[in-house]
Amino acid sequence: MTISGKLTKKLKDNIEEISQKLAIGINFDIILRRLKTCGKDAAIIFVDGFTKDDILLFILKILQHTTREEIAPLSPQKIIETKIPYIETEIQEEFDLVIDGILSGMCALIIDGIDKAILLDTREYPARNPEESDLERVTRGSRDGLVETIVFNTALIRRRIRDPRLRNEILSVGNRSKSDVVVSYIEDIANPDLVKKVKEKIKSIDTDSLEMSEKTLEEFIIGRSWNPFPKIRYTERPDVAAAHLLEGHIIVMVDTSPSVMILPVSVFHFTQHAEDYYQAPTVGTYLRWIRLISILISLILVPIWLLLVQNKASLPEWLKFLGPKEKSTLPLLLQFLILEFGIDVLRMASIHTPNALTTSLGIIGALLLGELAIKVGMFVPETILYMAFTAICSFAIPSIEFALAIKLFRMMVLILTGLLNHLGFILGLVFTAVVLITTKSFGGTNYLWPLIPLDTRSLKTILVRKPVPEVKYRPSFLRNIDKDSGSG
Repeated sequence: MTISGKLTKKLKDNIEEISQKLAIGINFDIILRRLKTCGKDAAIIFVDGFTKDDILLFILKILQHTTREEIAPLSPQKIIETKIPYIETEIQEEFDLVIDGILSGMCALIIDGIDKAILLDTREYPARNPEESDLERVTRGSRDGLVETIVFNTALIRRRIRDPRLRNEILSVGNRSKSDVVVSYIEDIANPDLVKKVKEKIKSIDTDSLEMSEKTLEEFIIGRSWNPFPKIRYTERPDVAAAHLLEGHIIVMVDTSPSVMILPVSVFHFTQHAEDYYQAPTVGTYLRWIRLISILISLILVPIWLLLVQNKASLPEWLKFLGPKEKSTLPLLLQFLILEFGIDVLRMASIHTPNALTTSLGIIGALLLGELAIKVGMFVPETILYMAFTAICSFAIPSIEFALAIKLFRMMVLILTGLLNHLGFILGLVFTAVVLITTKSFGGTNYLWPLIPLDTRSLKTILVRKPVPEVKYRPSFLRNIDKDSGSG
């Protein structure tokens, strides 16, 4: 919907135009309240549920007691300066901007004889309290988390970065939804070329709406790709967002979403967690290594076991214990694929199951995929054991998007190993490595940095959780203006 033209000095014409566009009288939640102020007829238009009622009543009371003599000559600027004791106000003369303001939660005050509208930002969106993210819990550290209201999210981040050079630029995306999108960065740290590229990408988006919020926006920013490896990291923690801003990353926030996008990133950003920095450096390093090993295990444990069992005759004596002790009705490869499918079904079912029934679901899943399946001869205990351990290792990966990508490549390697034996295993790993090497993050940065190209100083920082005072440099692949993290 595109509206053109400017307001006129006739209140009746202005109300008719806005009423027609907003279907006032049909839409029960769009309120038009007529009043008299400054000796003139006036109207205030707003969306019910978006407005702070007490503030609006206070402003209306003042306006209704304002006489013509008090505002002479009559002008919107003088009304704001003398009779509206509210901070967030603006004057608009375009119909489209007035309507956009109303639909975003502002109140529009229109007065007969004035060809401009006064917009009062009395918005109060429905919102929940900041709570710790279920996906990024820590044993110590802050318990607040980002919410679905973008103003709260920018405030949570500004509370942690009181730098006047922190920029929060707001853009609008969606011809119909007109979703608020904020690009956040620190001006004298972030690479200006990357910031410009992000804003240009967002401004060039031509769509009706961001149906799935930041995930839809990501696909417009990154472009068309069937590569499952994530190129943008998400977080629901304001402390994590603030830490990445201070490193030189760019944060993109979408209104109605409790998570923000961090870009650009490398593959190693999906292996880190806030818990690493809320523990001692030694403990943080241990946790980080456990996580890296878990990622490797989740990718190759099952294919390697299948490969060894398929070639049991050539195994050394100390590995002869591998393999099923009893026969089953299904081939090992098919057993693994059924288990992969079953675990995903259980995961999806747990999302859609009410909390009161989740325990029952777990018991049923354990019986179906475990004891009963073994008794009827579908599975052997070893396949369930190795698949269960692989699933646990997948849950240790902080990023659900990265964990699912690893799962897809594990299944590919598994199928190739089952069909082509040694050759299939090698082909699967080579293909995975090629995809990782050729993948580019936003802005053309290398996905495997600091491994490719090799940056030993940065690689040490990733493999070892150094004490914070020892980390003197920001990530080099970001090409920041300020490269020294100790400078202000």
